[in-house]
Amino acid sequence: MYELPKQERDMGMLVHLATFAGYLIPFGNILGPLIVWLMKREDSAFVDACGRNTLNFQISMLIYYAVAIVLAFLLIGFFLIGLLVLLNVIFTIIAAIKASEGKVFKYPLAIGFL
Repeated sequence: MYELPKQERDMGMLVHLATFAGYLIPFGNILGPLIVWLMKREDSAFVDACGRNTLNFQISMLIYYAVAIVLAFLLIGFFLIGLLVLLNVIFTIIAAIKASEGKVFKYPLAIGFL
């Protein structure tokens, strides 16, 4: 079985972990992975797959957050926002671990945009 080079696995992991930039800058959860993906997608099919999955999930989460904010007026949205943040962190960590093992993680709840 062919094992991916460490550099490719590291870049795949970086694509996933770049989503945490969203906690520092607005839309960083999309811009961080987008920048890494655009720089490395031509060099590696693995990084390309990781980037597509990450961006699909983060765009999906942005839509889910928007719906939850609207639902906050009915008070259920506050619970949903907390749940979405928790799921985002958990799935991102799982995806980064899988990438470090050389496996492509398919995010649950992700809408296929790319």
